[in-house]
Amino acid sequence: MVKDKAVFYDFKHQNQAITMFAKVKSPVFIDVLTLELVAPICSRLRAILRDEKGAECSRLEANVPNGDQTVTWKGLNDLPYGVYTLELSQGEDEQKMRLVKRV
Repeated sequence: MVKDKAVFYDFKHQNQAITMFAKVKSPVFIDVLTLELVAPICSRLRAILRDEKGAECSRLEANVPNGDQTVTWKGLNDLPYGVYTLELSQGEDEQKMRLVKRV
């Protein structure tokens, strides 16, 4: 089991600072995914889950109230088990994570 680590990434890409603004407690999920906002920069969050072929399987767009640090994405129980890519965007910042859906 993966332990929750408060990791904050900040690196350079083409002369721009890119900040990781969210994390998940575990890269393995069943039917609910909880996103922890590390550095909320605006109130609009978009999340897309893609399967291994790159097809969009689920989408979440939410207005996150100021001060909230978590977003819970429910209703993922209909997705088949497997490996997914989570694409997150908040304002102009984007990040990707690989996740696994299990039983």
